[in-house]
Parts: sequence; structure tokens; C-alpha cells
Amino acid sequence: MTALPTNSTARDITRLGRPKSVSARVLRERIIVGTLAVAASFSILVTTTIIVVLARETWGFFQFDEVSLGEFFGSTEWNPLLGAEKHFGIWPLISGTLLVTAIAASFALPIGLISAVYLSEYASPKVRATLKPSLEILAGVPTVVYGFFALTVITPLLQKISPAFGNYNAMSAGLATGIMILPIVCSMSEDALRAVPRSLRDGAFALGGTRFDVSVKVVVPAALSGIVAAFLLAISRAVGETMIVALAAGGIAQITANPSAEVQTMTAYMVQIFLGDAPAFGVEYKSSYAVASMLFVMTFVLTMIGQYILRRFREEYD
Repeated sequence: MTALPTNSTARDITRLGRPKSVSARVLRERIIVGTLAVAASFSILVTTTIIVVLARETWGFFQFDEVSLGEFFGSTEWNPLLGAEKHFGIWPLISGTLLVTAIAASFALPIGLISAVYLSEYASPKVRATLKPSLEILAGVPTVVYGFFALTVITPLLQKISPAFGNYNAMSAGLATGIMILPIVCSMSEDALRAVPRSLRDGAFALGGTRFDVSVKVVVPAALSGIVAAFLLAISRAVGETMIVALAAGGIAQITANPSAEVQTMTAYMVQIFLGDAPAFGVEYKSSYAVASMLFVMTFVLTMIGQYILRRFREEYD
């Protein structure tokens, strides 16, 4: 019969196994930390590479004789594909981008916030579990589908309302873009509203507030930083949208505030250039990088504003 190990023997076995176990655990932790560091470094490397490429190609664009920094920021005409008469004033493209973005934001932000308040404060758990995933399905629809939807559904409806709308117009592209960013506004705003502690709601109800008063005067202000962050993220997404505006907004770069007019956005111009009609090393091709740099700066500024608002107005609850 095999003798059982004594207490001293068991302690010796434990001491022999412990260094191996600890060293294996330390090695495993180092591998995990190293993997995370590599992943983080890769994202930083990609971002840095994008910035370097944009800066280098934009510098090459301004080396052409046809281009000057003063014309790029001071001219109000953008005609880079008209033979000898080329003009590179960026403001018509910025105007078209801002017009489509304003229409999209005017449609999506209020509807998204109202939907978020309903899902957070009024809807039953069963209704919320049904409506929120249904709404978020819109985020998975390819943007080219939204572009064709704008051409085949939204534009004909607008033309029935007014004959001023042509086949391509800013309103149609803006509404389709608004539908696309609606899930971002609704989902993120609803998450911010539900993060507000229940005690704030109960205190407001105890003071005699109605559900509407509590929602509008207590919950929404308490979640303001998250709501504004959702708004800015959705606006940044609308600024950078490509396929919808390329299909539905048109190709005329002009400064206008008329929603029925045909406009060209910064992303739509880049699509036009990269279709292959322009020579790969000409001024027209290089101009797309200058436009991309301006687009990068615009979205970067929006991101920084969002980060400032989050830090400035964030509410922390125990």
C-alpha cells in the first residue's frame, strides 16, 4: 500500500511547483501585454502613415504652377477639369459638403434624440428590445443602397412636391445621409440617457414632476455630454459620407444654400478623380489629396470638439 505524503513532503512539492506556475503566469501576462501594445502601436502607425501620405501629396499639389495657396483658400471657383482654365478654390466643395451635412443633421438629430428619449423613458422593456435592434439594422445597410434609395424614392417624392428639384439635388442626398446616421444618434443617445442614475428620476418624481418633465428637465440635461458626443460623431460621419452624395447630390461644385440645387461634396470629387479619367500624376489627381487633407482637418476638429465637450460637461455619479 502506497504511503501518503507527510505534511513536510506536501509543502516541498508545493514549493517546487510554485516557481514554475508563477513564471508561466508571468510569461502569459507579458505575452498578453505585448499583444495589446502591438495592436495599439499598429493603429497609431496606420494613423501616422495616413497623415504623412496626405501631407506629402498635398505638398506636391501646391508645387504645380497652376496652384497657389491663396487661390486654394481665397477663390470661390472649383473647375480642375476644364482644360487650360483650371481653378482650385476649395470653398464650393466645402459649401456642398456643409449643405448636405446640415440637411442630414436637421433630419437625424431631432428624430434620433426623440427616439432615444422614447426608448429610454417611455418604452417597455419588450418594446425596447424589439425597436432598438430594428433601428440599428439601418447602420448595417451599405451606403450605396442609400444612394440608390435617394435616386429612386426620395428624389421622385421631392419632385412631386416641387418642380425645382432636379434628378440630382442636395436635399435628396442630405435626407438619405440623415437616414444613414439616424441609428448612430439614437443608439448612442439612448445609452447616455440610460446611464443616468435612477435616483435622479425618483427624486424628480418625488417633487411632483411628470414623466415628460423628468425626461426633458432632468434626464436629458444629465446626459448632455453623451448626447452631444453622439451628435458630433453622427455629423462627422455625414461629412465623410461618399457613395450617397456621389450618386444623388450631383457633380456641380458651387457655393449655394439652395437644397434643390445640384452640388458636389469633397468626397464626391475624390470619387470622380479616382474613377481614372484624370492622369495619375497630374494636378487634377494631386488635388484630390489636398481635398482629402481639408476633409481630414474638418473631421479632426469635430473630434476634438467632442472630446472637449465630454471632458467639460461629463457628469460622474457614485
